[in-house]
Amino acid sequence: MRVLVADDFSEHHIRELEALGFDVDYDPRCSAEDLASEGRIGDAEVLVVRSTRVTRAAIDGARRLALVVRAGAGVDTIDVDAASDRGIRVSNCPGKNAAAVAELAMGFILALDRRIADATVDLRAGRWNKKEYSRADGLKGKTLGIAGLGRVGSELAKRARAFEMRVVAWSVPFHPARVDSLGIGFCGSLEDLVEESDVVSVHLPQSPSTRRLFDAAVFARMKPHAIFVNTSRGGIVDETALAAAMQEKHIRVGLDVFDPEPAEGVAAFRPALADAGSFVGTPHIGASTAQSQNAIAAEAVRICSEFFKTGGAPNTVNIEENAPAECQLVVRHYDRVGVLASVLAVLRTHRVNVEEMSNAIFRGAKTAVATIRLSKMPAPEVVAEITALEDAVISVDAKRV
Repeated sequence: MRVLVADDFSEHHIRELEALGFDVDYDPRCSAEDLASEGRIGDAEVLVVRSTRVTRAAIDGARRLALVVRAGAGVDTIDVDAASDRGIRVSNCPGKNAAAVAELAMGFILALDRRIADATVDLRAGRWNKKEYSRADGLKGKTLGIAGLGRVGSELAKRARAFEMRVVAWSVPFHPARVDSLGIGFCGSLEDLVEESDVVSVHLPQSPSTRRLFDAAVFARMKPHAIFVNTSRGGIVDETALAAAMQEKHIRVGLDVFDPEPAEGVAAFRPALADAGSFVGTPHIGASTAQSQNAIAAEAVRICSEFFKTGGAPNTVNIEENAPAECQLVVRHYDRVGVLASVLAVLRTHRVNVEEMSNAIFRGAKTAVATIRLSKMPAPEVVAEITALEDAVISVDAKRV
C-alpha cells in the first residue's frame, strides 16, 4: 500500500510507516497546486498532510485514494465534501496538540498583562522605560472566560487555575462532568461569559454556526481593557469589529490565527490589527512544539496502521453517523462463500438499498451474523426469499429503526 506524505514529517515516523509495510513517498515541499497537478498523488491510497491544502481538484485526480489524514486537529484545509463525494475517508488527530495550544494561549495572556512584547521592542531599540512597564493588572483573582471547553479549553483551565485565576466556561454541548472535574464555573450563554470575564480565550471549531461569532455585539459586552485571545480559527472573529473594540474599549488582543492568512510557511503578511492597539501575535504556530508534533505524528501513524489492518480509520470525520436507514436486517448465516452475495442479490433485485453493513464471525468460523441497515422496510416476501436461501441462511429478522 502506497502512502504520500505531502508535508513535514519526522524521519522516525517515516521509518515507522515503512516498517508497517507502506511504500512511502515523502515530499515535504509539496504544495496544494502540486497535489492538484495531474498524476502527483498517483496510485497512493493514503495521503498525509499537515498544513498543505487538499482541494477538490487534487481529490478528483487521485485514482486510488481512500484515506486523507490531517496531521492536526482541524480539517478545514481539506475539501471534505469532495472526499465524501468520492467515498474517501478523512481523519484527523484531535487533542494531540491541546497542551501546546493552551500553553500559547496562556503565554498571550501573560504577555498582554505584562506588556512583554512592547517592553522587548523598547529594550532592543535602546530604551529603558521601567516607569511605563511597571504598570500591570496581574492575573491572580481575575476571571478567565473560556469559549469552548474541549480538549484545549480544558488544558487552559488547568493552567489558569495554577495562576489562581477564577475560570468560567461556555460550551455547546455543555459537559457538566468536565466542568466539575476542572473545578470551574459555567455560563449559560456567550454573552454572559464575555460580560463576566476579564480575559476571554476562544477555543471553538470553525463551522457555519461559529463563523464571525465574535462580532460587534459580542465585543460591546466585554469589559473595557479586557484581554481577548484567539488560538482556534481566524474566521470565528470579525476582525473589523475587533479593531473597533481595541480602539474604543482598549481591548488587548493576542492572536495566533487570522482570516485570511497565508497558506505558505513563509510569506509577506501584516495583520491590520497590529496597529489597532495593544496587540501580540504569532503566525499560526499554536500546535508547533516538538512534543505536540511528535504526538500528532504518532497518531497519524496509528491511523494509517489501522487502515492498513482493517480498512477502517480512527477519527474519521465524514462518515454519516445517522445513515438514513428505516430497517435493520439481521441475518444469521453459515460462513460460506457467496452467502452474503446471495443476500445482497435479493435486496438488489427488489431495489432495497444497503446503507450500512457489518458481519461478525462466531468462534469456530462456521457461522456468522450480518447486520444490514436498509433504506426501507423490505416486503415480507423479500424477507421470505432471503430466509429460503438453501443451506445458507439460518434465520432472518427485520425491524424498523
